[in-house]
Amino acid sequence: MLPPTDPGWRSDPLIVDLLSRCSFPAPRTPVVCAVSGGADSLTLLVLAVAAGCHPEAVHVDHRLRPGSASEAVRVGEVAEALDVPWRSVAVEVEAGSDLENRARQARYAALPEGVLTGHTAEDQAETVILQLLRGAGPAGASGIRPGPNRPILGLRRAETEILCAGLGLSPVVDPSNTDPRFRRNRVRHEVLPVLADVGDRDPVPLLVRHADLCRAANDHLVATAGGIDPTDARALATAPPALAAEAVRCWLRPHIHGYPPDQAAVERVLEVARLERRACEVAGGVRVARRAGRLEVELRSPS
Repeated sequence: MLPPTDPGWRSDPLIVDLLSRCSFPAPRTPVVCAVSGGADSLTLLVLAVAAGCHPEAVHVDHRLRPGSASEAVRVGEVAEALDVPWRSVAVEVEAGSDLENRARQARYAALPEGVLTGHTAEDQAETVILQLLRGAGPAGASGIRPGPNRPILGLRRAETEILCAGLGLSPVVDPSNTDPRFRRNRVRHEVLPVLADVGDRDPVPLLVRHADLCRAANDHLVATAGGIDPTDARALATAPPALAAEAVRCWLRPHIHGYPPDQAAVERVLEVARLERRACEVAGGVRVARRAGRLEVELRSPS
C-alpha cells in the first residue's frame, strides 16, 4: 500500500473495500473527526479523506498520564501528511471513581456536536455486553446506533490495524486500554475471548446482529408508544405494560442526566399512574407526582 503522501493511495484495494462498508457523509462535506491517535481513529481520519470529505482532526488530551501531550503531536503528524487541519484540546479530569465515564463526558463536552468517532464492530459488541450487564432491555441492547457519525462501525479492529500498518502509520498505544479497573477492558480481554471459546466462533458478528435486531424492535416499540400521552394517568394505567413503560422512559429521558431511567424508576412512575402511590422519586432530584389525573415532572435541587 502507498503512504498517504502518495496521491495514488486512495485507490488501493484495501481502502476501496473498507470504504464500501462505511457510512461517511457525501464527498466535500465538512466533518470533524475525533482522533486519539489509536488505530481506529487514525483509520477514521484516513477514510474520511479517502471518501472525499473535508475533515478536521480534533485530539482531546485528558491529561491522565505523563506524556499524553506527545500523542497530540503524533495526531498532528498524520493530519499534516493527509493535508488535514487539526487541533488539540486539553480537558481536566480529576482522579477518582467512575473515571472512564467522567473522561468520556469531558471528551464529548470538548468536541463539537456531530463529531465523527472511530467506533468499530468490537466497540459495538462490547457495548451490548456492558448494557446487558446493567440489566438493560431492548434499548440498551441496541448498542451504538449506526449512522454518519459512526462511519466505521461496520469495520473490525484488526482491519484498522492492518490499514495503519499498510500506510506506515504508527498508532498511539494507550496503556489504559488494558487496565482491568475499567469494565470495558475486562469485557474486551476476558469476556469476549471466553465467549469465542465457549461458542467455538467469533462472537462479535453475533452481538452486532443482536444489536441490529434489538434496535429494529425497539424503534417499533418507541414509535408505537408515541401514541400514548405519558402525562395521562389513565392512559398509562390501561396501556399494554411494555408500551406504557416505553412512553414513561421517553418522557423522562430529557430530565435525567447520564443513563436513561432504569426499570425500577419506570415502574414507580407506573404505580403513580395506577393510583398505587401519589408521587415517587425517579433519579437525581427528579420527582413525578399525580394531580387531577395528570402526571407532572418536578425538578428539585439537591439538598
